Amino acid sequence: MSQHRHPGTPGRAGGVPALPDLPEATVARLPEYLRALHNLAETDNETVSSEGLANAAGVNSAKLRKDLSHLGSYGTRGVGYDVALLIEQIEYVLGLTQRRAVALVGVGNLGHALAGYDGFASRGFRIAALLDADPARVGEEIHGMVVRHVDELPQVAAEESIAIGVIATPASAAQRVADQLVAVGVTSILNFAPCVLSVPDGVDVRKVDLAIELQILSFHEHRKASLTGLPRTGGSALTALPGGLAVTEGQEAIGT
Repeated sequence: MSQHRHPGTPGRAGGVPALPDLPEATVARLPEYLRALHNLAETDNETVSSEGLANAAGVNSAKLRKDLSHLGSYGTRGVGYDVALLIEQIEYVLGLTQRRAVALVGVGNLGHALAGYDGFASRGFRIAALLDADPARVGEEIHGMVVRHVDELPQVAAEESIAIGVIATPASAAQRVADQLVAVGVTSILNFAPCVLSVPDGVDVRKVDLAIELQILSFHEHRKASLTGLPRTGGSALTALPGGLAVTEGQEAIGT
């Protein structure tokens, strides 16, 4: 089946199509496809097979084809997907056809790094404001932008039409900042603070906790080490648990 667009998709005259109701797992994978497609475009690849794109994005090809079918993209047998067209379709669905203004609150070490990250600008986002509550930080210039006091957020939001707020503050300040962002009409928040935020219905929060990711990797390291230490033949392997308990392989630990 040939690749096609829904009537009115960007690049063709007509009305604006309704966005497809995508599964959350598909939405989470679309940025990976987009990253891989941009890399292909930068190396002058005009088409890509489902297998090639799946390998570049780190998923299996059947899952990729199902995800892209939600967008009305099926590729062309023997040719694959048109790279430029698929970039256009995914960017439209992700709302990247306009550069969204971002307010970054908290300009400590992490905030400094985020403020200078080139990947935002190249993927449809503009750091429009840097804010902090520390008087020692206010007035500082970072990558050509002057840090403003967080109390100026209402004015900043109105001036820059802030669409997304990024919180890079200590955990103790994150909820207060989230409340301030919500109060000025920001309904999308990316939270780097190590805490859970309470927000009203209709406000989307994505949490990035690097320590949690490291702890998950630590689990996998621990599991691999325990597997390499198992006896090669016969017997039941015992796994030691805190408190002096032990379970055999395949048996669940039950708390008392």
